[in-house]
Amino acid sequence: MHETTTLLVEVGALLLLLGLLGRLSRRFGVSPIPLYLLAGLAFGHGGLLPLNASEEFFAIGAEIGVILLLVMLGLEYSANELVGNLRSAAPAGLIDAVLNALPGFAFALLLGWGWVAAVVLAGVTWVSSSGVIAKVLGDLGRVGNRETPVILSVLVIEDLAMALYLPLVTALLAGVGFVKGGIALAVAVLSVVVVLTVAIRYGHLISAALSAKDPEALLLGVLGLTLLVAGVAAKLQVSAAVGAFLVGIALSGPVAHHATELLSPLRDLFAAVFFVFFGLVTDPLDMPPVLLPAFLLAVVTMGTKLATGYLAARRAGIAEPGRWRAGFALTPRGEFSIVIAGLAVAAAYPVEPRLAALATAYVLITVVTGPMLARLPDLPWFKRWLRRRAAARRPVPVGVAD
Repeated sequence: MHETTTLLVEVGALLLLLGLLGRLSRRFGVSPIPLYLLAGLAFGHGGLLPLNASEEFFAIGAEIGVILLLVMLGLEYSANELVGNLRSAAPAGLIDAVLNALPGFAFALLLGWGWVAAVVLAGVTWVSSSGVIAKVLGDLGRVGNRETPVILSVLVIEDLAMALYLPLVTALLAGVGFVKGGIALAVAVLSVVVVLTVAIRYGHLISAALSAKDPEALLLGVLGLTLLVAGVAAKLQVSAAVGAFLVGIALSGPVAHHATELLSPLRDLFAAVFFVFFGLVTDPLDMPPVLLPAFLLAVVTMGTKLATGYLAARRAGIAEPGRWRAGFALTPRGEFSIVIAGLAVAAAYPVEPRLAALATAYVLITVVTGPMLARLPDLPWFKRWLRRRAAARRPVPVGVAD
């Protein structure tokens, strides 16, 4: 009874604190993710006031948080949209992977962390934060801008790439052999193909089985289906996160719309729990030694992500101001980076112990500075610089004297 009481006190106090931090972050127009991570660091291992009784609760809640983040991401797109974006934005996705995964991979090797940690860190630096970017675009009133579809296409390609990357990195972290790793990747590819095929041809039947008119039944049905598929995916060594993402893709129409509304509060709750849990299992004493490497890595990869957005927007025929807006908007990393680092923390295979601390510091730096950088193209001095740059490139008419 005493343990239950302590659990309720710890969980209630921490959730209340998260609510206050979330309100504070929205008042200042920043993402709450860094504040959630800091709260976890403060009350986790080596923190100011370690919470021991509630750690198992937050561990389970963190797993549910990852699943809900991914199913909600899948609900934003239909299977046809994903296939269409995959065809049109494939070159931009390739540029994105090369420019942003390779620096993380090379950085880990330079630190002497081994190739498994290098593969993990490559994923951490590769993927932008869909949640943070969506909030930034909405706050800055850029949802209808011409460069926004380019940004979303890059994010969709990253999401699809994660459906293949997560099973591969999960197999590597489990310490399985090359054959088993190849099997896991083959199963992941087959799962993606099968789910996309089913979603395109029979998605309406799946949606019809879940009534959009009964909110309670819809919530229980979608949540149960998501957890079931995520669990089966984990059993198949694919990834619970990938399974949840594919469930979101398979649902469409009114069912997807109403499911998004019903699951949003649960997603927000358990996503906050996930970010807190990542901070809880990261010792803040491990962070000072990695702050400088994390800062250097953030500077390099924010620059490469800026180049990714700029090149992708230029390829789509967007004018130069839009190219810069696209590049700066893509710089924040967030939920996926923490998910990938979280897999390394929970892995049976021994991975570099400083990886979690580096990923936490890295995400904090990019999540705080990314939204600030996204505002740069709207500042008067930046607009003047763009005009001078355009004027310098304008050809001088023939016959005009120097």
